[in-house]
Amino acid sequence: MRNFQKFLGILTILSMATGLMAQRTEIQYFRPYDQEGINIFEPSKVDNVKYDGFAIRIGGSFTQQFQALEHSNDANPNLVPYRGGQADANELYNLGSGFNLATANLNFDFQIEDGIRVSLENYMSSRHHPEFWVKGGYIQVDKLPMFGNPDWFTKHVRVKIGHFQPNYGDQQFRRTDNGNAIWNPFVGNYIMDAFTTEIGGEAYVFPTEDLMFMVGLNNGLINGNIADVEKAPSVYFKAAYDKQVNDDFRFRLSASYYNNNNSARNTLFNGDRTGSRFYLAMEPAITQPRGATAYSPVSASDNFTSGRISPNFTNTVSTFQISPFVKYKGMELFATYEAATGRAGFENSERDFGQYSVEGIYRFLPNEQVFVGARYNSASGDLGGGNSDVTVNRTELSAGWFPSRNLLLKVGYINQDYLDFNADDLRHEGNFNGMMIEAVVGF
Repeated sequence: MRNFQKFLGILTILSMATGLMAQRTEIQYFRPYDQEGINIFEPSKVDNVKYDGFAIRIGGSFTQQFQALEHSNDANPNLVPYRGGQADANELYNLGSGFNLATANLNFDFQIEDGIRVSLENYMSSRHHPEFWVKGGYIQVDKLPMFGNPDWFTKHVRVKIGHFQPNYGDQQFRRTDNGNAIWNPFVGNYIMDAFTTEIGGEAYVFPTEDLMFMVGLNNGLINGNIADVEKAPSVYFKAAYDKQVNDDFRFRLSASYYNNNNSARNTLFNGDRTGSRFYLAMEPAITQPRGATAYSPVSASDNFTSGRISPNFTNTVSTFQISPFVKYKGMELFATYEAATGRAGFENSERDFGQYSVEGIYRFLPNEQVFVGARYNSASGDLGGGNSDVTVNRTELSAGWFPSRNLLLKVGYINQDYLDFNADDLRHEGNFNGMMIEAVVGF
């Protein structure tokens, strides 16, 4: 009976989604989840959608990958007790080719008043959590209908309140978010992946159509915390200049700063609980899960950050990111420079870690339905624990085809090198490389 009720619920959601897609529900000040959302950063303040009363838009994103990667390392053996004998904890997982778990998002967007919308973002399936769970939700206010929609607010101000991803940096607008991979021209995200969700608010000012300033104040944690412990909020700022010079040429430059002086557990650089795209790349064959007393075979859900590097700035973090973006006809250039300083709670001094990335994309054919691209990403700095000056470099090549605005097929080649890691570290002289194929649906 319970399974039958779940089945009926799924049918109801799908029927509602089909009806709403057929009606093409329009939401104000909104970024579409399909191809139209590509190269949209903050939603525009241009008021181009008429308010016709309360509206609901149901959207979804689904992604499936085929992975063909191989990896290697040259770390010293780390013999540990394992199933009545010994095993090398620095031996890599026996990586082969195959399909990864499909990932899926479910999004609800509600137009509750003229210029006021609510967003509820959900993960239906992810690498780390195969079960349904809520990413977050927020209210975005672009007009004040209760006060007669004053023109100064409608044209120049925005307020966002709730539990959401802080608007830090521009790389977030081109990254894969679980099932939502249609905005990312590549398969992977950055090596040092700045993503988290926090509770708080952001205030925006748009002096002109081309200029934006934002200030945010959040709780600095991925969840709520009412314990009587020392904790400080996250304070962050952003400025962006985005100019469509003519029909062919667009230029954008943004700068962001994020700071937390004392967090119980900040997760800016390890807040993505959905998991990376490179399943079990550079992961050990056996591992000792947190809280366990014995080693067990590695799992893709527990070891879900494959290929990423987190500086582990969980107590204090201060970071700056600058990103230029240029688009001329079908050619795009996007770059990021990021410099972070911080420490974990058990450390007495702060460390530095940063990265840079440069990517070029060429989109061609009608509606830019085909693209090719290349990205180089390098992260380096002090990870502590004997890895005081390490570097991780990744080269990624990609090609993609949009059969329609809601469908994307990507193929990519990835090569990632780990340099100057301690000889006792599993990542010593590590490398993984190979092909990835990714199919995406977004609506």
